[in-house]
Amino acid sequence: MLKILYLAQDLADPAVRRRILMLQAGGACVTLAGFRRGSNALAAVEGIVPIELGTTRDGRFAHRVGAIAKACLSLSAKLRAVGRPDLIIARNLDMLAVANRAVCLFGGDVPIVYECLDIHRLLLRSDMAGRAMRACEAHLGRNARLLITSSPAFVEHYFRPRSGLDAPIMLIENKVLALGERSDPPLAAVTTPRMDRPWRIGWFGALRCRKSLELLSAFSRRMEGRFEIVLRGRPAYSEFDDFDGFVRNEPHMTFHGPYRSPEDLGAIYEEVDFTWAIDFFEEGQNSRWLLPNRLYEGCRYGRVPIAMRGTETARFLAVRSLGFLLDEAEPDNLVALLGAVDAVSYADASHRVTACNSDTWVFGRNDCENLVRRLSTIATTTPEPTTPLSHARQNEGGLS
Repeated sequence: MLKILYLAQDLADPAVRRRILMLQAGGACVTLAGFRRGSNALAAVEGIVPIELGTTRDGRFAHRVGAIAKACLSLSAKLRAVGRPDLIIARNLDMLAVANRAVCLFGGDVPIVYECLDIHRLLLRSDMAGRAMRACEAHLGRNARLLITSSPAFVEHYFRPRSGLDAPIMLIENKVLALGERSDPPLAAVTTPRMDRPWRIGWFGALRCRKSLELLSAFSRRMEGRFEIVLRGRPAYSEFDDFDGFVRNEPHMTFHGPYRSPEDLGAIYEEVDFTWAIDFFEEGQNSRWLLPNRLYEGCRYGRVPIAMRGTETARFLAVRSLGFLLDEAEPDNLVALLGAVDAVSYADASHRVTACNSDTWVFGRNDCENLVRRLSTIATTTPEPTTPLSHARQNEGGLS
């Protein structure tokens, strides 16, 4: 059984929980260690007690650097009871630094996999600070045996032309984990819109985009009750002046707190008609390139996605003739896009979503086993000479 030490930048992140479940379903034995950014009981994994390396805060980069340095100094004591792993997975740049320290403690030859699902804005700056950050990433990732990322646009716009990393790439999209258990709901059939209530737009997951919140507020007020906005997930309070107060004062917007993924997805998407798959956080950079969790979640349950034209999400949908694409981030444009939606046009849009192959949206047990099999190969083979990333496309492997 493959033994993995998984280093997470946020133990309360539901996406970390999903990745641990994937690795376990694939047959790996996982030890979880990382930083705590907040409490979220729904992110706990049954049978795993994480090793806490310290606390960090959203948006406090200097504080995070100090926390990482402190964790590296105390890592020997923290990992005293942990046996030598076959592989270390470092989620995000923060944990890549910790992973390098851990390798030294375990004897210097444990392979590292670098998992990077967001490109921090500091890495994209063209000034000295940006160059220093990219040099740091390249240095810390110099021995990484694999790079895992979630969107082709990250490879196209950052990892290949700018990062300086030399590692094979595995693309693992942010699909819904479906392990074929009896509790897994069937894949969505064509959605019959409920005409006894307003249309509902669901914005679920990591709520960190002030511009989206303000746009949805203005739109729902303009529609005078024809549309309601339903929010669920974990707000990044550092990005809002007063998230709770703002939502409380909105007549057509509600916030229902965190949820468990994948267990709660069927129930929460059943309550909405559309998925807000737009994110202006780090606008023009990371938000333009990502393929968010909510895209796959909503479509897996037949909900119609709304995306911003010019983004990777829009490109993904346009290829499949799915969803509604917004031209400008203005209330008038959103009114023009959705104002004329009726039962017939919605049923057609939903049918297009549900007609897609289920593998488009779902990461199943076989995918989990393939992932662990690929990781096992890395753990048991001698490193080969690195391939420059500009030529790494021939080595890319995806689980799609």
